[in-house]
Amino acid sequence: MSISPALTLQSEESVLARLRKQQLIESIDQMSPIYLEGIKRILTVSADTELISSPAYYNAAIHAPTLNNFGSAISIIQDELGHAHIAYRLLRDLGVDTEALIFEREPRHFKYPYAFDVPLTSWTELIVANAFYDRAGYALLGDIYQSTTFGPWKRALIKVDKEETFHLRHGEQGMRKINQTAAGHQALQDAADWMFLLTVEWFGLPDNLKKHGEQLDYGFKGKSNDELRQGWMSTAVPLCEELHLNVPAHYDAEQQKYVIDCAFPQHFDAIARRWEGQCTWDDVLKRWKARGPANERFVEQIQRGKREMLRLLEQEA
Repeated sequence: MSISPALTLQSEESVLARLRKQQLIESIDQMSPIYLEGIKRILTVSADTELISSPAYYNAAIHAPTLNNFGSAISIIQDELGHAHIAYRLLRDLGVDTEALIFEREPRHFKYPYAFDVPLTSWTELIVANAFYDRAGYALLGDIYQSTTFGPWKRALIKVDKEETFHLRHGEQGMRKINQTAAGHQALQDAADWMFLLTVEWFGLPDNLKKHGEQLDYGFKGKSNDELRQGWMSTAVPLCEELHLNVPAHYDAEQQKYVIDCAFPQHFDAIARRWEGQCTWDDVLKRWKARGPANERFVEQIQRGKREMLRLLEQEA
């Protein structure tokens, strides 16, 4: 990112003093170097996640059982692209070359949850993704909406928060409908078997291993990774229990929190879509950085349009 020579960033002390007064940060000239880099980092993750969900969801939406179902899925995809546009627009205001960020980055350099690199191959899996993945997005963005100190993002998330609620409700209602038959129940169970733990992973490293403390120190978000993970499980696990789906988590009254009933974290075979025994978080980080089987294909679908447009312009020149 290039900053105008005339622009002077604030000191860390002055930014922290502003935040202690509960004053929002409204523009780049009110930021310190650490604040600027931190807000760019979290905005990039948010933007990339919303963007890549579009080809990921479309991959399954084509299996919609009815035209109305397909229309609902396309509406959700449209929302996700709108959410991505908001985050990229804010990044552009912070001096980021978003054209290069979207259309010139290598696929493995995109920053979004690993779960989206595992293709959804059926309508049932899309519904479970709405119930699990969009619930995770709602937990994360809802927390940012309530807590962020970056004023432009806080205001933009009013719209996003409402739309993410629709997405996860679409998943909940769809799961209840699918669950009405034995075959549907089994399809939901098959999806939950691999998708549940991928969503538990979604929230990142446990608090004792977290690297970017400025996300809490500077108020980019209000809750830690483990707190957000607990919040997600507090609604996802009861939904699964209502539908008699077996998932490896339950509420422990003595500890007053949700606990995971299996080895965690685990190795994951993304091709077989199967969990294969305990590993370390270092192993998980290696898997995340290597990306999954659909990474290149989904990013190519995003970047293809600009490449085709440039080719046409070259032919006409």
